[in-house]
Formats: sequence, C-alpha cells, structure tokens
Amino acid sequence: MTTRSPLKTPQVVVVGAGMAGLVSALLLANAGAQVTVLEAGEQVGGKIRQLWPGAERQSPQSGECGIDSGPTVLTMKWVFEEIFAAVGLHFERELGVSQLDVLAKHAWSADRGEAQLSLYADPARSTEAVAEFAGAAEAQRFQHFCRSAKALYGALEGSIIREAEPSVKKLAFSLGPRGLAALAGIGPMRSLWDSLGGYFKDPRLRQLFARYATYCGSSPWASPATLMLIAQVEMDGVWSVEGGIRALASVLERLCRARGVVFQFQTRCREIELEGARVCAVQTERGERLPVDAVVFNGDIEALHTGLLGEAVERGMLAKLGRRSARSLSALTWSMRCAVREERFTLERHNVFFQDHYQDEFTDIFTHQRLPQTPTVYVCAQERGLARGAALFATDPHSEPRESLFCLINAPATGDTRVWTPQELAACETAAFSLLKRCGLSLKTAPEFTLQTTPSQFHQRFPATGGALYGQATHGWMQVFSRSKATTPISGLFLGGGSVHPGPGLPMTALSGRMAAGAAMAHLGLTRE
Repeated sequence: MTTRSPLKTPQVVVVGAGMAGLVSALLLANAGAQVTVLEAGEQVGGKIRQLWPGAERQSPQSGECGIDSGPTVLTMKWVFEEIFAAVGLHFERELGVSQLDVLAKHAWSADRGEAQLSLYADPARSTEAVAEFAGAAEAQRFQHFCRSAKALYGALEGSIIREAEPSVKKLAFSLGPRGLAALAGIGPMRSLWDSLGGYFKDPRLRQLFARYATYCGSSPWASPATLMLIAQVEMDGVWSVEGGIRALASVLERLCRARGVVFQFQTRCREIELEGARVCAVQTERGERLPVDAVVFNGDIEALHTGLLGEAVERGMLAKLGRRSARSLSALTWSMRCAVREERFTLERHNVFFQDHYQDEFTDIFTHQRLPQTPTVYVCAQERGLARGAALFATDPHSEPRESLFCLINAPATGDTRVWTPQELAACETAAFSLLKRCGLSLKTAPEFTLQTTPSQFHQRFPATGGALYGQATHGWMQVFSRSKATTPISGLFLGGGSVHPGPGLPMTALSGRMAAGAAMAHLGLTRE
C-alpha cells in the first residue's frame, strides 16, 4: 500500500550505481518518480569497469576504450531488449552489439597432450568440433547434453529466472508432472560435476562444462546440476559491445539522466533511516539527509548482515536475509597491454586454459582458503574481431606491438581477513602464465603496463564481501529458493544486485533491478512497466 499523497512526486534513492541500480533508476524515473542515485565510486557500473594500464595510459575522458576488467560477456540479450522496450527504446539502436561466431576457445595443457576446442554459435559446427576433438560417440553425447540443457532452460526460465518470488511449490505447479519428470531425469539434487559424468566420457568435456559453476562463483562439486542451463544461455548467443561492456553502463546512465535521475558520485550511504517499520530518509557520509518514499539497495546483501546501512535496518532485515551460504569466488586479475606470441594457440575473444587436477583448484579455494596452485585461466582478448590496427597498442614506432588482455583466475573471498604477500601473488601469476605458455600462448608482460587486482582490493570496492564477486555461492539445489528477493520486511526498502534473486551475472542483475523497480512501483502506486 502506498504511504504518500497521490499528488506528491515520490522520492526514491538508489544506493549503488551497478547494473541493478541503473535499471531500477531508469524504470522508476520513467514511471514518474524523482530518483537520486548514490554511488561511492567515481562513475556508474559497479563491477563493470575499464582500466587503462601503462605509463602513458588514457583516462576514461579520453574517449579511448580501456580494458574491460569486470564482466566481459553479454548474454541473454532479450533481458536488455525488454528493459529498453519498457521505456520506449530499441536496445540495438542505443548500443552497438554484434554476435560472436566463436562462443569460447578452450585449451588443455601439454601435461596430457596438447588439445584445443572451440564452441560456436552454430550448433552444427560445435558438434563437428567436438567430434574432431573427442570422437563421434562423444559428439552424440554432446548433442544429448545440449538437448537436456535446452529443455532445462525452457522449464526454469519462467518459473525461476523471471519469477520474482520463486518457490518449490510454484516450480512444481509451473512444470506439471511431465516437466517435473524431465527435471528429475537431470538429477537437480546431484552436483553439476556428478551430473556431467552421465553425459560425457571424455574428462576434458566434463571439465569444460563444469566450468559453468564458476559463472555463479561456485564449485562444480557443490553446485546443483541445474547450472547446466548456462550452456543453453551461451548457445542462445554471446555478444560483444562496441566500446566494451562499460558502454552498456554509460548508455543506461545517459537514459537515466534524460529522465531526470540525479547522480551523486563519491557519495557513500551511511544510514537508511526508519520510521517504525518503513524507510523515511537516507543519510550520506557527507552529512546530507534525503527524505524518501522508497530505497533500492544495489549492494551485496552482506552489507545488511553487518549493519553497514544502520542498526535499524540490520534489525529489521533479520527475518528475511535468506539462508547464508558460503561466500562465492573472488578473483585475481591482470589488466594488461602486452606483447602476444601465438605459437600454437590463436586467441579468440574468450579463451579458457585448463590444468590437470581440476578438483584441486576448488579444494584450495573453498577448503583451504588459499590461492589455487593449479588455476584455470580465463583470457579475454576484447579487441579480437576488430581491425588489426585497432587491436594493437605501441608506446613508440620501435617498440613491440601490445594488445589489450584481461586475465582472471579464481581466488578465495578472504579479502577482509588476509592480504596475500607479493611472493604468493607472484607464485600464482607464474603458475597461470606458465599454463598459457604450455598451451602455446606466450605473453610478454611489463609491470608498467599491468594492473593487478586482488581479493583485498575487490573487498575495498565492495564492502562486507571479502572480495566475493557473485554474492553467496550457489551450493546446494535449494539455494536458489533461499536467496533474498526484491521485497523486504521493511516497508519501502527493495533489493537488487547479484547477491539477491535471480543471481549474479549482467543479465541476472539487470533482471533483479527490474524486479526491484516493479516492487517499488507497486509500493508507490505508480503504473508498472
């Protein structure tokens, strides 16, 4: 029920200008609310960011494209198409996107014999590649896996992904007996790793598709088999964004401003004030007090557990913070301008390099809380597919051309309790880059052209997380139902972001922002999108 006068323009504060915050601000402003966005950083985007390494590095104001050093993949384009359509716009008229032919390229180290496998937007081409890589029988198993992933996604898109308040009861009603039988056949209560063992005999394919658990910051040995639906998400299309993923955040900021949204940067929220059991104002660390009718919090749910939004909110939220699971993965990353030598491996835009002893990586991270000794390495070559001249960067005409690369390995989210020594970080870097070399890719790096980000630095950017980049880990098949939703026990307080339903990743956080906006519109008596 609305608590405002019908003649008064509702005042809304969005805390955090990440993807969910931007989407919420856009939709609420479009519906008639006066929206103010408080952002602790210098610009919008949250985990979306670009870095400019190098002694002669460019600034964001230069117009040059930096290195995407957060999310690098755009999938589920329909999410953004629907959000833009809700405000009367066409997504691809506002943002330049192009579909990638190669979804990702994978390599295994020479420890087991060199091997490479690319997956494609064309399913037939992927099947041919799998057959050449692992044989005809495994290609047939791959097709069976794809059919299962497609059926699973079809069953869960409406009942989980789009559903604002998912529950086991709603899921059972939505699927019906036939759908539930199909879900049971996949074995949702089994781990993703165990389930994949029923599809693939080749351990490398099992390893490849188990990697989808890390997209949710989780271990394949603890996450549910339902995460195989991510395979269908990628097969539905992977897009590159002109100007990098950062351009998506910039477009949303522009659209928000056009609808009257006010942004306050380098402004941290100190407290959300309550009057009884409803929000009434927001205080900033600058001493400003903003009366509000509603607040959308686009931050990690752990900030509410630890009282970073005030003791009153902490107490009010105790009844509905969701079941607390293990923290999700953090990361150790390198944003680099480096010389690339493609000896036996030619980079695509998205590349994954696998070690042997795969389980050790997750035992190190989740059990021993240490940097992995045998990490898997992700490399984004975001300029691949552009004109060759645009893809290279040189400090002077006589230097070796440098290419923009973003490298990532998984790490434990212990940034609030431990700072890794230079020696530990160097050992991890050596392990990662030596894997690339064994797979046929040599990188000639230089400290002045490399920016490293550690879990401690991620924790500083995202308080209360320890550097966790995906909220809570998706461990156990019931975790999706216990994740906090957009609504809260506090009247006028709504949640968005990767730590709440429907989960982490650009499209999912965009959906969470849409759900938070929809709930806030209902509370304020505004016409919903």
